[in-house]
Amino acid sequence: MAFDFKIGKFSFGGDRGEAGKPEAAQQQMTAAEEAWDLAKTVFYAVAIALVLRIVIFQPFNIPSGSMKPTLEVGDFLFVSKPTYGYSRASLVYPLTRINMQGRILSSHGPNRGEIVVFKARKDGNKDYIKRVIGMPGDRIDMIKGVLHINGEPVKKEFIGMFDTDCDHYRHTQAPRYRETLPNGVSYVVQECHGNEGNLDMVGPYLVPEGHYFMMGDNRDQSQDSRTTQVLYVPLDDIVGRAERIFFSVDGEKTAFWQVWKWPFAIRYGRIFDPVR
Repeated sequence: MAFDFKIGKFSFGGDRGEAGKPEAAQQQMTAAEEAWDLAKTVFYAVAIALVLRIVIFQPFNIPSGSMKPTLEVGDFLFVSKPTYGYSRASLVYPLTRINMQGRILSSHGPNRGEIVVFKARKDGNKDYIKRVIGMPGDRIDMIKGVLHINGEPVKKEFIGMFDTDCDHYRHTQAPRYRETLPNGVSYVVQECHGNEGNLDMVGPYLVPEGHYFMMGDNRDQSQDSRTTQVLYVPLDDIVGRAERIFFSVDGEKTAFWQVWKWPFAIRYGRIFDPVR
């Protein structure tokens, strides 16, 4: 047990290390040792973050309005990777470009109506986020703005006009509808151009085996499987399923460097909302 006391001008202490040196003196690190210790700590932290990002959850932010009103620009969410197993798309750049086929630890692909993140090979391998509409073997048509799956129209109910942004028009009115897919999944879509958008009369699309047909909820403002830039998405290109919003900020109210405005720009009501 260490002891240290003083009588007059004499000091008495215990627990001296080798060669009579105090223990504290023995433990003092050089500048080089401190730098190396810091470098190891940073390396371990980065390694753990990379493993978590590759194996469990990947953070993803919404850069465009293609999924409005379900997802807003400035939403940050977690994407679950174990849900569909792992493939080349599960890795981080530049490993996402390696020539690897198939998935591991995969028991099933996405279900109709789920929101997923995938790599768009025809658009520079960028990350896209869309809703799964067509399953392998399906026929998809858009007829006067109404989605048809295998020849049957999907239930579409008008719910009202809402203030939103369309093209270059800010704060304009656009209709919204509630769609209900054959498996019961229900969500709201936005139609900036009503039923007369460029992609409201297209098809048929015959989804190949092992592929999926994706669409954005903002139907007239989405580059999705209705376009040649995306078309059918292979299962191997799916990163994971969007799970939950962990942060949301309105970019119209503040710039990134305007820290003092952040408290007024955060969408507190969207934090921790599940993605459906």
